[in-house]
Amino acid sequence: MLPRWSRALPHVPKLRSLSSMEFSEDVGRIQRQSYAKVAAAAVSPAATDSTGKGVPTKSTVNLDKMFWSKPCSLALAPDSPLRIEEPKYAGIKYFILKLMLFYSKQSKSIRGANVIYKRVISQVDKPAIYEVFNLETTFKMTFSLLVLHMWLILRRLKEEGKDGVELGQYLYEIYNHDVELRVSKAGVNLLLTKWMKELERIFYGNIVAYDAALLPEAKKDELTNVLWRNVFSDDGASKPDDAALRAAQAMARYVHREVSCLSLTDKEAMFSGNFMFTSLEKTSSDSTRR
Repeated sequence: MLPRWSRALPHVPKLRSLSSMEFSEDVGRIQRQSYAKVAAAAVSPAATDSTGKGVPTKSTVNLDKMFWSKPCSLALAPDSPLRIEEPKYAGIKYFILKLMLFYSKQSKSIRGANVIYKRVISQVDKPAIYEVFNLETTFKMTFSLLVLHMWLILRRLKEEGKDGVELGQYLYEIYNHDVELRVSKAGVNLLLTKWMKELERIFYGNIVAYDAALLPEAKKDELTNVLWRNVFSDDGASKPDDAALRAAQAMARYVHREVSCLSLTDKEAMFSGNFMFTSLEKTSSDSTRR
């Protein structure tokens, strides 16, 4: 069984205390040893060319002009058709459901976590994010984006204290189940437990790197460098060319903006899942908002 997200939280500050050199080498080693194995075994056939590599979509947007707009709440408007509300029952049906603990704190948290995860995969599984940042549609890339957006949400939930951490645990378990299904669907059925452990290591290595990149003492371009290693680079060591560097810098601005936007999103919207990440489907110099 994978360790609980909440149990891992106390270890994050300890990992942050590593020197930048030790940290970079450790994360890079995890990336090179694990991603290469899993991605090679689990690249989606529909997203590959004749060489077996994922085909990146040529970005048609001006990345240098993106994600400069002022952050705002990501909460959905009360009349938004995208909202998912708690079911409301009355009479005998309500009484029976209450006896079945349908309205218990745990049940509500699980339902909320499911909606939150739908928001995550809605952002990660849509073509827009791959098109905007010129990313390959491979298992490795999708997993990297999943981890990145899970980190964004878990980081925000931790701001709500114990309740947020508990909700984050339910979300993490849903995420793990989804990743296992994705790995199986990609054709990795043998040694599945081994692959899941490798992906778990990558998950925790990445979130520590992202947290460290946002610390006040972090270098100005630290988040860009971390995103390059975790998302864009095949081996975690190569240097980006000009086009790839602009994409990594744009993603760093996107991440900074989403962090700020999520902080502005109220607790009710976060816990119910009634929010949406910044839309990338209709991009412009001033990012459009749902």
